[in-house]
Amino acid sequence: MSMINYASREINCKIVYYGPGLGGKTTNLEHVYGKVQPDTRGKLISLATETERTLFFDFLPVDLGTIRGFKTRFHLYTVPGQVYYNASRKLILKGVDGIVFVGDSQVERMEANQEAMQNLYDNMAEYGYDLTTMPFVIQYNKRDLPNAASIRELQASLNPGWEVTESTRMRPLADPAHPGERLIEQLPTGEWIERAPYLEAVAVSGEGVFETLRAVSKLVLKSLA
Repeated sequence: MSMINYASREINCKIVYYGPGLGGKTTNLEHVYGKVQPDTRGKLISLATETERTLFFDFLPVDLGTIRGFKTRFHLYTVPGQVYYNASRKLILKGVDGIVFVGDSQVERMEANQEAMQNLYDNMAEYGYDLTTMPFVIQYNKRDLPNAASIRELQASLNPGWEVTESTRMRPLADPAHPGERLIEQLPTGEWIERAPYLEAVAVSGEGVFETLRAVSKLVLKSLA
């Protein structure tokens, strides 16, 4: 989890971009790296595999303020999308503070999305992490493609919700990013469920990239406050 550097007065937080191969994780990080101020970012490190790259860099946002007098430095990682690199996926997840799941909106990639999401839950559970209680957002990428599934289909497949067990949280919670939708709601059966916040994106053009990063960053900062 987050590490405090008292010498530099910084809190270091780790955000991992997870998802199926070629879904847009690398494109997200490359866009962020290219847009943040050079004097606030570290070196972009790329580890190449046969089919894609795992990226890492850190940066110090200038617009997020401080927490108890400490600045917050974010370390952004992508994981390999191919399932046979699962050992690397698990290693990268160690000590994570926030998760962005980058889903591929293409209809034919739905199964790959589901496999990656299940793999994320499984790997988090191995560390004893509960994905439902930590900063977690979903990005539906490639929304510009003609074969993109509807948001309703993607939500049903990847973000159906998890049961709310704390009575204090059993109350409707509106989704500020999507009027008329709720992050917490009661089903007709009486069960209360909560869903992860989601955003739409076209990462190749940068659309939705920083909105996704801001969403997960705010959740991480809230968890630290």
